[in-house]
Amino acid sequence: MHFSELFTHCPACGSDKFVQNNEKSKRCESCGFVFYINPSAAVAAFILNEAGDLLVCKRGKEPEKGTWDLPGGFVDGNETAEGALIREINEELQAKVMDYNYIFSLPNLYEYSGMTIPTLDLFFTCTIADESQLTPSDDVADCFFVPLKDVKTEHFGLKSIQKGVGMFLKSNTNF
Repeated sequence: MHFSELFTHCPACGSDKFVQNNEKSKRCESCGFVFYINPSAAVAAFILNEAGDLLVCKRGKEPEKGTWDLPGGFVDGNETAEGALIREINEELQAKVMDYNYIFSLPNLYEYSGMTIPTLDLFFTCTIADESQLTPSDDVADCFFVPLKDVKTEHFGLKSIQKGVGMFLKSNTNF
């Protein structure tokens, strides 16, 4: 659900005169408060093993529970995207990031708690310390390596991840 439908009263004064201001904001006609919905930042990692296979995670929670995903998640307040990447890979896989490189970003719409949240997903390639000791944790139900030739974008549940994987596969056509 779009935030403009979900929030009907001003969070500052409680007035019901909380009206659409533009596509990304609502304004209170009583107190003048303006509430903006801007994208939340998120990170996703392409991790390849020595054989060139892609590390894939199986989502353990909604949205899109049970579908494939890349390791990653939301950037916390006062955290860099790189810091979030390192933290998320540690939380989800119990793995230590050794090196990373930013490659591209994609907009996304993330459905959570009945609300459509705009996100900006930042994609990285990275290497981890020991790929043989991965332990699925947090919201990851399972993780496994898939040869690039066998990776199908339709197995990924989140639209930006599908598109990002497709872009990654096109740029790695040497498989």
